Amino acid sequence: MNRFLLALTALLFFPLASLCAAGTQRPNILWLVSEDNDPLLASYGDRLAHTPTLDKLAREGVLYERCFAQPVCAPSRFTLITGMYAATAGPAQHMRAQGKIPSWLKGFPALLRESGYYASNNAKTDYNSPLGLPDAWNESSKTAHWRKRPAPSQPFFSVFNHEVTHESCLFSEKELPLDFPSMDPANVRIPPYQPDTPEIRADWARYYNHIRLMDEQIAAKLRDLEKDGLTDNTIVFYYSDNGGVLPRSKRFLQESGTHVPLIVYYPPKWRHLAPAAPGSRIKEPVSFVDFAPTVLSLAGVKIPAYMQGRAFAGPAKAAPNEFVFTTRDRMDERYDMMRSVVDSRWLYIRNFRPDIAYVQPLEYMFKARGYQSWARMAAEGKLTAATAQFWGEKPTEELYDMHADPDSVHNLARTPAHRATLDKMRAALRQRMLEIKDNGLLPEGSALEGYDASRVPGAWPMERVLDLALLASERDAANLPKFIEALGDASEPIRWWAAQGCAMLRGKILPAETALLRSLEDNSGAVAVAAAEALARHGRRDAALPVLARWAQATDAPAAILHAGNVLDRLGEIARPALPAMKRALESAKPTPGGTYPPQYILNHAVAVLEGRTAALVYPPAPAQSP
Repeated sequence: MNRFLLALTALLFFPLASLCAAGTQRPNILWLVSEDNDPLLASYGDRLAHTPTLDKLAREGVLYERCFAQPVCAPSRFTLITGMYAATAGPAQHMRAQGKIPSWLKGFPALLRESGYYASNNAKTDYNSPLGLPDAWNESSKTAHWRKRPAPSQPFFSVFNHEVTHESCLFSEKELPLDFPSMDPANVRIPPYQPDTPEIRADWARYYNHIRLMDEQIAAKLRDLEKDGLTDNTIVFYYSDNGGVLPRSKRFLQESGTHVPLIVYYPPKWRHLAPAAPGSRIKEPVSFVDFAPTVLSLAGVKIPAYMQGRAFAGPAKAAPNEFVFTTRDRMDERYDMMRSVVDSRWLYIRNFRPDIAYVQPLEYMFKARGYQSWARMAAEGKLTAATAQFWGEKPTEELYDMHADPDSVHNLARTPAHRATLDKMRAALRQRMLEIKDNGLLPEGSALEGYDASRVPGAWPMERVLDLALLASERDAANLPKFIEALGDASEPIRWWAAQGCAMLRGKILPAETALLRSLEDNSGAVAVAAAEALARHGRRDAALPVLARWAQATDAPAAILHAGNVLDRLGEIARPALPAMKRALESAKPTPGGTYPPQYILNHAVAVLEGRTAALVYPPAPAQSP
């Protein structure tokens, strides 16, 4: 009997013991990240790229053909570390902001640490939120490394960011020292949406050189892994943090701004966790919101219910995505709002402010000589129909066949043959925006922003707001009666989109004048500013400009200063009577708390244009839409 009990006890204990033993054998996970680059790799078919390290990684690993990121780093990094879209915790969707996150939210590396992993980050954070140390990382610094873990047997999750391909590499005339022949600018391919200028050719060549340097840096990290005897126990991710970095890439939702490389190598020991065999190419789309749940799946850690992505590998691998979703909102000092949905073939973009030009004079972006040369060509009237397409106002909707048109230049949104696809993508976008409670529908600075605030029942009528925003973006004067009614609504975002709808009509708003004049006194700075823009374009500068000047000097409301500064700058000569007030606003502007981008940049540009110290951008007439 005793022997039977002992045998039964051993039988019952064996699975638990096996699980405990297996728990000590978990893969290391290494993220090797480059900055601001599209899939300009030979393994992705680029004929000019010299990337032997990454090409070998692709042959031995799994390559994802359709990986998509947010089009700029900070919202992308919020998405990576949380497994949630940045727009779900506004204002994290803006570039340089502080998302309002729930108190319980931690970066996913904290969940790895709780399960026994050592987590290091070298060294980018840029999370648009207070996520990071002390919860997420054991160390986050320029010296953080897996080698600092307390015991060699402890599994690690380590991130290394490689900045050699960052946008700033194109700002200076000085090349980094090269120990290989520089790319010949004559050999590069200029995409049809860019003008073929010497500056753009030189930047393309320079960028290929930096891609090659990045590949060498990745090789050095992989050699370190091998020297430490860790290659056989480490799953390696390589990806770029967003698209880029030549003109019309980073910051924009065309494929050139959001399509990034992703290669994952699984050593033989952990190949059972891979979704496919070595050398495979995955065609279904994935996005950055999927990375956190995937790493947790590979590490054997439970995926929290709040995460909005799907694991694409490991025991918790989910069904493939049909669609992925990307967003673009304020970029540094300049407001805009775009949303996109991507499947395995189609890219759909909705422009919520189509009246705002694609290319705005964003200070940091215009340090690049490529953008400067494009502006010069526009001012000289030398743009072709193809190169002017990206320079002026936007269509409300864009639809591109990524198989036939990877450059995203043939907008099929108004082509009858593709109406069914357009309807499907529209519906997918609407569903996703509602699912994530998209804070881009709220004005920055609103008390309604944030993860918790947006989930209070009845806090704001999200579906009504989205419907009104879609209506406003149509720029159809027939909708004016609906905007007039909405200007008196109790909900701030309803009033805001109604006022923006009027502003987008560019002066065709006579029936709304009385309602807009009342809105100038709205207690929401964003609503008052949008109403003032509509009235200023309608010819009522007398009423509009004092309101814009007042909000531009609201030093206790930095987001309102940005709203007002953007409108004053867009108005150009219309705003000239407000120039003295704009100068006072510039003098009184202060460093902004909480991460909001400094308003001095937008105000300085608005003043400089009116004083003749810098030229306003020249936009050619918008090309005709496809029938």
